[in-house]
This record gives sequence, structure tokens and C-alpha cells, in this order.
Amino acid sequence: MAKRDYYEVLEVTREVTEVELKVAFRKQAMKHHPDRNAGNKDAEAKFKEVNEAYEALKDPQKRAAYDRFGHAAFEQGGMGGGGGGFGGGGGFGSFSDIFNDIFEDLAGRGRGRSNSGGRERGADLRYNMEITLEEAFNGKTATIKIPTSVTCDSCSGSGAKAGSKPKTCGTCAGHGRVRATQGFFSIERTCPTCQGRGEVIDNPCPSCGGAGRTTRERTLSVNIPAGVEDGTRIRLANEGEAGARGGPSGDLYIFLSLAPHEFFQRDGADLHCRVPISMVTAALGGEFQVPTVDGGKAKVAVPEGTQTGRQVRLRSKGMPVLRSREHGDMYVQFFVETPKNLTRRQRELLAEFDEQSSKETQPESAGFFAKVRDFFDGLGQ
Repeated sequence: MAKRDYYEVLEVTREVTEVELKVAFRKQAMKHHPDRNAGNKDAEAKFKEVNEAYEALKDPQKRAAYDRFGHAAFEQGGMGGGGGGFGGGGGFGSFSDIFNDIFEDLAGRGRGRSNSGGRERGADLRYNMEITLEEAFNGKTATIKIPTSVTCDSCSGSGAKAGSKPKTCGTCAGHGRVRATQGFFSIERTCPTCQGRGEVIDNPCPSCGGAGRTTRERTLSVNIPAGVEDGTRIRLANEGEAGARGGPSGDLYIFLSLAPHEFFQRDGADLHCRVPISMVTAALGGEFQVPTVDGGKAKVAVPEGTQTGRQVRLRSKGMPVLRSREHGDMYVQFFVETPKNLTRRQRELLAEFDEQSSKETQPESAGFFAKVRDFFDGLGQ
């Protein structure tokens, strides 16, 4: 009887990855394993076939040869047969072995792997810092104080009293986990004696109570580069909480926020400044000075007949681009202020001006109301 294609046996395509191949093998092995199909000769044959296919395809060299020559690659001792019966080669001796292997992969632990003597990485810390727009423009070096866990000086993080050492847990033999098997299933749980550390301390350090770390305030220097934006995150490696039992420290993440500015609104590297101007300046034109974020001044010309919303662009007067020599621009937007709290004489002057006005002096309003009249006239028909 001709052999079936190995990819067909495992129900995968020829483009299958190594991980996908392993998952497919486990699925088929669990399905056809004799422990689940007692007395079923067909299942036994299929299980051997699945093992043989996986043995051939899991090895990159064998897989390449099979892709080129097919089953002939393993005939007459060419590459070594796939073979693979019960427990042979890369197969599993029992159904519980398959279940255990899957469980351990999901848990992120291989069989017999210890937990590094209970050393655990410290937690990452977050620090929120508010800076001004000018500080974001220039950059700065800030000093911060944070209360955090640090490695105990007395025991150097071991948790044991000076002159003593932690010893291997007798319950789990240093693995940190214990396993109970019932039938086909094996359940693994944290060791109740050492709480998963793999070690126990008979003589805890009096300074830290066996934790291997204590809490104190630390002073750190933080470099804030020019051009940082609101929400920028700065990572200080190994400046977080100290690890338990001499484990590595976590990281410190500093989240920056920009305080509202009196004049400017930021949009990336660009700055926007909204400037109110009088009705007279808008009509006749003029000029004025505005502050810039670098602490200087810039002259802005107001064209004659300026309307609300018009803006002028000041090149390279914005924020620096992070880690670049480029700068954004600054946009000055005009807002025409309507006069109020008028005196009697001011009212008279404005009324006189209105009498002298025409559609040439106020083209937009004249054009708009002309369209309104035409619209109402059309409704009357």
C-alpha cells in the first residue's frame, strides 16, 4: 500500500511553519493515540503514521529532502527512515505525555526546568511628570524622587540572614511546582511550601524579613530631550522595583504631559497663536509684535481688510522636531474684535460710517444678503 503524503497525514499545507507543524502533530497524536482508542487497530496504525510524518518534517534537512524527492528520500537509508512507532523518535510514550507537554508549553515551562532559585523580576514603575512648553522646547535635566523597593543591603537580596543561605525546597525539589497525576490527566500547581520560589529560608534576614528588598526614597536624574510631545514616554532601564530574592529590577517609565500655555497651542511641531485685533486695525492694516516660544519676539504685519480666521505663517518659529535639527512653524491667527461699551460719540461715528458704507466696503455681507433676498423672492412666486 502506497504511503500517504506526510503533509496530508498531518492535515497541513507545504507552507506550514515549525510551530504550526508541532500543533498539528499534537492534534493528530491526541486524536489517534491508543490510550484513547483501546483495541482500535486503525487508530494504532494512524498514530504510527502521524509519528512517522512528524519525524520526517520536523527536521529542516529531512523536510527539504522530502519536499524534493518525496518518500524516496528515506528509502534505502537515504536520510534515515521516519519510522516512529509508540514512543519512538519524536513521538510520545502515552497520552498523558502529550497532555503534559501541551500544558507545559502553555504555562511557559519545560519539563524539569527550575524557576531560577525564586528570583523574580521587579515590577515596572510609572512616574507622571508635567513640564512647560518652554521646557519641551529647550529640553531639560530633571531630578525626581520616588519611593520604591531596592535590594536589601544586609543580605544582598538573598533574603537569608548573614552567614546563611536559602536551601532547596524539599517538597518540589527546587522546581517551584508540584504535579498530581490522575488517570490520563496531570495537574500542576504552585508548590505550597515555597510558594513557587524553589527555595526556603530557615533564617530570614532581619532587615527585610526574608523578602530580599526594602523600601526607600531614591533620587534620579532624568534627561528630557528637546522636542518631546505630550504623552511621550521615557524608559529608565533597571530603575524600577527591585527583584525578589536578588532578581533583576524592573524599569521606570516616565510619562510626560505638557502644561497649558498662556499664548500657544501645539500641533505636533507647529504652534498656533490666536491674536485679537481691533476692527480699525483689521480694516486699515497695521503691525504688532508677538512672543515666540524661544523667548524672543516676532513682528507680524496685518494686511488691510483682514477678516477673522486669516493667519500668517512664521517659518521655523515652532517646536524642534525630536532628535532632529528641524523646527516646526508658528501660525498667527487673527480674530477681529467687535467693539463694545461704546460712548455716545463712538456710536454716532459708527452710524455715520455705516451710512457711508456700500457693497464695495462690505462685499461679503452685501453678497450674502443679496442671495437671501433672491431666495425669499423665489419663495413668493
